[in-house]
Amino acid sequence: MAALPADDHGFRLQVRAWLEANFPHELRFPTRRLDFRRSMDWHRKLAAQGWVAPGWPREYGGMGLSAYQQVIFSEELDRAGIVVIPNFGITMLGPLLIRFGTEQQKAYYLPRILSGEDLWCQGYSEPGAGSDLASLRTSAELDGDHWVVNGQKIWTTMAQQATHIFLLVRTDRTVKKQRGISFLLVPMDSPGITVRPIDNIDGYSEFAEVFFDDVRVPRDAMVGEVNQGWSMAKALLGSERILLGSPKLAKFPLQRLEALAHTLGLFEDPVFRDRYVTLAMEVEDMVALYVRLLEVLRRGESLGEEVSVLKLAVTELFQRVTDLLLEAAGEYGATDAVLQLSDGSTLKPVNPYYLSRPATIYGGSSEVQRNILAKALLRLPG
Repeated sequence: MAALPADDHGFRLQVRAWLEANFPHELRFPTRRLDFRRSMDWHRKLAAQGWVAPGWPREYGGMGLSAYQQVIFSEELDRAGIVVIPNFGITMLGPLLIRFGTEQQKAYYLPRILSGEDLWCQGYSEPGAGSDLASLRTSAELDGDHWVVNGQKIWTTMAQQATHIFLLVRTDRTVKKQRGISFLLVPMDSPGITVRPIDNIDGYSEFAEVFFDDVRVPRDAMVGEVNQGWSMAKALLGSERILLGSPKLAKFPLQRLEALAHTLGLFEDPVFRDRYVTLAMEVEDMVALYVRLLEVLRRGESLGEEVSVLKLAVTELFQRVTDLLLEAAGEYGATDAVLQLSDGSTLKPVNPYYLSRPATIYGGSSEVQRNILAKALLRLPG
């Protein structure tokens, strides 16, 4: 991996220069997020540079960045117009394996995640277990040296392109629902797995349903102990909510709003300027909170219920930013128009708006986040 400057400003300039030299110009500011296949060449470039996993420790192939440096890295990706679907092996499974996996699991899976040989999707939500995830019914029963998995997952991002899936499964129905859950690693080409893509409102498929019909998984594919998956799931949900509460959710469309406003001359309007500055200040507040929570993860500690503040605030801010983006686009906000902006990039105003709508639902709805905060932090009666 290339040596990194010790000071944050030098680090920012190095990242900016490298991205400018290496990221394909034709992929900058795409009208929709780049999926696994379209971003794989870019993943390999990052891997060759040693920059695939900013938050992983160096001993496992990561960059070992501080919390603030991770924010800088993310900001420079946004500045360069790099918009890809999150790699769940990097952002979620890798940190979990580093903390809970066996040495054999870490030695086998982590290098394959970094190289892009393995692409992971997340098997959590089910038709009857979304916000109430502990009600999941997908089961795994031990048969000799294999777990036999039956059930269904839904809203599984990029399952149709992933090579593997990490699963929460029920391994004991006789105990309290949170205590009978385990964590499995499953190849997507296993016999008995069926994937059905789900088209979104913009006519393309990021999500899928995944069905398991007597899928056999080796016994050693379980992470952690049998029936102890919920504790790991909570740790991963904390990581997921800090991912889903990343201020870049709101900061990137704010940058696109700024570019649109310059193109249309909207900053001459004091009312628009006031609304824009208010949103920009709220985004910076979220950046400060994000850095604080990232530092908790870097210390190897678990995030508590306070992470719900970030997920709740950022996703609702994301929607307010895209509301103003759509309004600023005027008549183009009611069409599928792709606008040419004065900075040389393009913008399809409805796409950020579409992306922002489900943000307050997935990963735990805003209502669920408020209930968590009310009960766990404010100690209000249930």
